[in-house]
Amino acid sequence: MASETRRPRIAVTRTAGQADELARRLDAMGCEPVVWPLIAVEPLGGAPVDPDPYDWIVVTSPNGAAELARRLTAPPRQLAAIGPGTAAALREHGLDPALVPRESTQEGLLAALPRPAGRVLVAAAEGARRVIVEALDADFLPLYRTIELAPDVAPDVDVVLLASPSAARSLARTAARAAPVVAIGPQTASAARNLGLDIAAEAADHDLEGLLAALAELLADRFRLATRSIAPPT
Repeated sequence: MASETRRPRIAVTRTAGQADELARRLDAMGCEPVVWPLIAVEPLGGAPVDPDPYDWIVVTSPNGAAELARRLTAPPRQLAAIGPGTAAALREHGLDPALVPRESTQEGLLAALPRPAGRVLVAAAEGARRVIVEALDADFLPLYRTIELAPDVAPDVDVVLLASPSAARSLARTAARAAPVVAIGPQTASAARNLGLDIAAEAADHDLEGLLAALAELLADRFRLATRSIAPPT
């Protein structure tokens, strides 16, 4: 475990392309980020996506935002993003979501969508939950496939950050499965718990800021370590 003489080592398990920002934030907090991707993303096709038939297009992840932006033939009528991270990814591609729910889950987004919602397209990962699809009889477009990696070597870390059930499943197959876990939200926490992982903390807000806040609290409570401010750089 971490001691006062060294920085706590925190495993960043996001895809290699998404790890940089989180690693920078951890370093600014006084932690030592250990980039250790447990998942990869594989795009599914490249056929153009026509938004015209839809009143709403729902995007459930930053990866989905990037893939949707790549394939859209025109700006959608209305976009809904499941959380701040997905909303930011959409904006990076010039797409401004009309709706970002307070609760970053499919249930939270479903509750926030105005009724009648009209015709809805859910653009997500191949194996994504179908809560919104089933509730609104929405169309479903799988944009990418999440690949669970199986690293041969596990790093020596104090805490593992998990942002998806897929990453939890990958972690459970490694030698680092006993490490304390901070989960980004209830679906990830539930998957990790069912796999017998040590859920040390769960983010109250299901986004990057919530994940970092939960980590900071854990380090202070369990390891008696105070981190520097987690505020994003201005």
